[in-house]
Amino acid sequence: MRLDKFTFTLPEELIAQYPAAQRDAARLMVLDRSTAQISTGLVPDLTSYFRQGDLLVVNNTRVRPARLLGHKESGGQVEAFLLQRQAGEQELWSCMTRASKSPRPGSRLLFPGAIVGTVQGVDAQGQTLIEFSCDDDFIAAIEVVGHVPLPPYIRRGDEELDRERYQTIYATAPGAVAAPTAGLHFTPALFAGLRAQGVEIAALTLHVGIGTFTPVRVENLSEHRMHSESYHIPLETADAVNRAKAEGRRVIAVGTTTTRTLEAVAAQGPDFCVAGSGETDIFITPGAEFRVVDGLITNFHLPESTLLVLVSAFAGYELTMRAYRQAVAERFRFFSYGDCMLIL
Repeated sequence: MRLDKFTFTLPEELIAQYPAAQRDAARLMVLDRSTAQISTGLVPDLTSYFRQGDLLVVNNTRVRPARLLGHKESGGQVEAFLLQRQAGEQELWSCMTRASKSPRPGSRLLFPGAIVGTVQGVDAQGQTLIEFSCDDDFIAAIEVVGHVPLPPYIRRGDEELDRERYQTIYATAPGAVAAPTAGLHFTPALFAGLRAQGVEIAALTLHVGIGTFTPVRVENLSEHRMHSESYHIPLETADAVNRAKAEGRRVIAVGTTTTRTLEAVAAQGPDFCVAGSGETDIFITPGAEFRVVDGLITNFHLPESTLLVLVSAFAGYELTMRAYRQAVAERFRFFSYGDCMLIL
């Protein structure tokens, strides 16, 4: 399939720059694959689409405040975006850096919180390797002085509200540089309502990497290679998924990251879900077989993005693109802080 089939016209003003006033105040669009019908409502209406026995699976990754803003010892401003900690005891990280001149090996970078970074070179992907030191624990320090890594289409600096709202209420596993944004709509009250209906809730972890914002640069989707991301599926979650599938109950994934993790693991063995940790670079395109996921909660995604391709694979290309045209016409809010879609 060609990339240009996944384009649509999106007015700039529909790209949400701030979250809704309350997490569950966003609008909801529901796609029914069996009837090809589209309906709309609000996020609290989600509960009316669930059945007793449904299993809801969420991604509990937590976004690090991964942007450090400081200056070179020589004086120029510099930004270090923490991507991946290298193996070993020292705080050696692969980073994207931004400065008027790229810092050279041996350069010292000074950040708030008495954090000092020493440039060590570049990694295999061409990212800058920086070894950090500080008076306190480094991870604790960046939680205080680091900036929330908002996506590039949010055209403002991060604010205090983003520390809470660009994070799901169930985020417990630090390691992501972008939020699994479908989960941003959930509140304790919404979870309580689902549990009262007999909905089971389980969690896995997929640490969303910076590659989620990397544009597709090939026209033939079969030539695109996804970035690799680390995941962990606890035994209790794998057991819950396997029980649900064996009993004919629906598994509903919150987000494309949860979907990718469940489907990647299912492809590796005879079970529907296999517990454990690993890396996945699965790219789900139209024609793919979904072995685990029966329903998907997601946001509205970028044109020509791998996320839109995945949604089209799950809901069907024609229904997905019709839904997106309707969302634009009805002024839905798009992307990370935008509105919500449920596909059943």
